[in-house]
Amino acid sequence: MTRNKKILIGVGVVAVLGGIAYANFRFKRVEGVTVHTEAIQKRDLKAIVSASGKIQPKRFVNISADTSGRVTDLAVQEGERVKQGQFLLQIDPRNLRTRVQSGEASLGAARSQLEQMRLSLDSSRTALKQAEDAYRRQQNLAKGGLTTKETLERAENDLAMRKADLASQEQNLRTLQLRTEQEQATLENARTDLSKVRIESPIDGIITRRNIEQGETAVVGTMNNAGTVLLQVADMSVIEAEVEVDETDIPNVQLGQTATITVDAISGKTFTAKVTEIGNSPIQATGQASTQATNFKVTLTVEGEIPDVRPGFTCTADITTATRTQALAVPIQATTVREVVIDDKGQVVREPATQGRRPSSTAVQASELKPGQERKELEGVFVVRDGKAVFEPVKTVIVGPFASVRTLADGAAVKVEQAPRATGAPAQ
Repeated sequence: MTRNKKILIGVGVVAVLGGIAYANFRFKRVEGVTVHTEAIQKRDLKAIVSASGKIQPKRFVNISADTSGRVTDLAVQEGERVKQGQFLLQIDPRNLRTRVQSGEASLGAARSQLEQMRLSLDSSRTALKQAEDAYRRQQNLAKGGLTTKETLERAENDLAMRKADLASQEQNLRTLQLRTEQEQATLENARTDLSKVRIESPIDGIITRRNIEQGETAVVGTMNNAGTVLLQVADMSVIEAEVEVDETDIPNVQLGQTATITVDAISGKTFTAKVTEIGNSPIQATGQASTQATNFKVTLTVEGEIPDVRPGFTCTADITTATRTQALAVPIQATTVREVVIDDKGQVVREPATQGRRPSSTAVQASELKPGQERKELEGVFVVRDGKAVFEPVKTVIVGPFASVRTLADGAAVKVEQAPRATGAPAQ
């Protein structure tokens, strides 16, 4: 084979290979980004505010000691149901009984002194009357010159003494009356304290807390020292959920709105409730951190009973703040934001597709904007048209995967596949 023929064969091979490469490049099918699609449809929409908190009874009573002493009898256990008026516990009454007996004795002595003073007062009144009669007789005798001046003066002085003595006796009587009333009040106070050593249930409910054991000493609270909370009785017939709602959501929460509650300790069940109280002041944070979120307390009253519930259970509430029935809806995961160029009529300006290049509305440079056009960030959805993603609201939208929606560009080639169904979810 001559040299010239070898060169021609080589050139021919290169040309063939080049043609194959060009054909592959020219006619190669672009696979595109894998996306999921879904038809727009009418749905019942709800605006939900989620918050977490604790389960609490609407009514509960903390039972503290009104008198100090050792607990001598404890008749209930934690978790036990009690009725109003049922005996719960008793504090040692011996010291208070002694106070009552002492008060009774003091009151008896005061009453005896009061009675003696009344008798003495009667005697003083009698003596005063006799002195008045004697003085009048001496005055009459003095007018006839039948008595001496000395005798008249003696009768006058005796009358004055009897009047002063009567006034003193009356004052002593009032003092003894006040002392008797004081002893009576002291005795009543001792009797009241004695009655407090026997503690009974103020309401029907459940013993949700017992902080005392038989033989321990109950302490009475003071201004600077809280007393011992012996028992807590909770009426679990009406249950509330106290949740903390963020300040950005609290304007949407209104009284009477419905909610669903899930209790962490009771899995697989939900309970309905209504908003019955909304805090006007934020919850005070215990720490000093400036980054602490501002929350408000919202109280939800549960409709019906929650079996086996206990105060303090952690719960989550979903409060429905707004509803729309049969509204044309787009899945939230399908919405995204893109910077596009729009004309003076508000229409998206799209760059014409060119061979081997993905068209994109964001490819228009600022220097290329025509009069009336502007660049703006718009929220919208991608729809599939001729195998490409088009950024505009239509009946069918790209709903996933989320990573694809985040990076998707207007005009990008896409490949549609069946969206995976959630476990237990019905087919679309």
